[in-house]
Order: sequence, then structure tokens, then C-alpha cells
Amino acid sequence: MEKSLNDYLEKIEKNLKPLPVSERVDIVKEIKSEILELQGDGKTLEEILERMGNPKELAKAYLGDLIAKSSSFSWSRMLAICAYYSLAGLSGMIVIPVLVICAPVFIACGIAAPVLGAVKLIDTLLHLGIPYASCIGISGIENPAIVFVLSIVMGVALYLAGRGCWKLLVYYIKGVSQAKRFLSI
Repeated sequence: MEKSLNDYLEKIEKNLKPLPVSERVDIVKEIKSEILELQGDGKTLEEILERMGNPKELAKAYLGDLIAKSSSFSWSRMLAICAYYSLAGLSGMIVIPVLVICAPVFIACGIAAPVLGAVKLIDTLLHLGIPYASCIGISGIENPAIVFVLSIVMGVALYLAGRGCWKLLVYYIKGVSQAKRFLSI
């Protein structure tokens, strides 16, 4: 049983390599003491390690915490940032910005599409002469009722896509920070 604990702690330390030795040792000691405390509370090592999750993810969560602790420049903080992004990988630098942009844009377009379809329909039915209402539509479809129905369908699809992007973003961020949360079982 001690071997599995040592293997787990070694994997964490390996993923914290860019940090200074003193900080790595402190983090590993903190994790080990938390594990021993939880074992004292009657939890098995397998339960504890399973709840703590992947050692790479746990190391990433600690690196994220080190980055967030201070806003001033220090070399150890710079090393923590480099280590965090090497663990988070390119996906974290691409996934988060893309989802942060796509979610609100899709939601806004999902709301705007039916509104614009309604504007075209109302303008056509009531002959209001709303400026640029004639520009609203779908290429090749002249009937404003069909344009309105299709704009509702597109609006719902875009809104759901935006909500999906938002849920993916939240899921991704929770996944990145999940390992640290499991320390306080």
C-alpha cells in the first residue's frame, strides 16, 4: 500500500519539475499529510487516491493555485506559469478562448435571429417601411412567414449551440480545477 502512495506522490512531483525543489517538496508534503489524515479518518488509500484523481491533474491544480496567489512578478511564479501551461497544454490556450467567444456570440445570434425574422414579418404584413427590413431574410426565400419560421429554427439552434459552448467551458474549467477540490474530502 505504501508503494502505491509513493508512486502517486512521485508522479505529482514529476509534473511539478519546473518549480523550485523547496516548493515541490512543500506541495508533496501537504498532499501526503492530507492523505495520512484522511486515512486516520478511516478512508482507504484506494478511496483517497481515486477521489484525488489523476496526479497530473492534481499537479496542474496546484500550479494554477500558485499562479493565482500573487500578482507580483517572481521567478518561481514564472516557472509555475510555464509548468501550468505545459501541463494544461495547447488545448487550454485554445479551448478556453474559443468557448469564451463562441458561447455569448451564439446566444446573442440565437436571440437576434427570431427577432429579426419577426421584424421582417411585421414590416411586410403592416407595410411599415422599416429601414433595411427588406435586407432581412434567407437567400432565395421571399415569403416572410417562411423566413420567420426558419429564423425561429435557426435562433433555437444557435441559442442551444451557445448554451452548449458555455456548458463545455464550465465543464473544462471544473475538470482543470477538480483535483485540488478533492483534497478536502
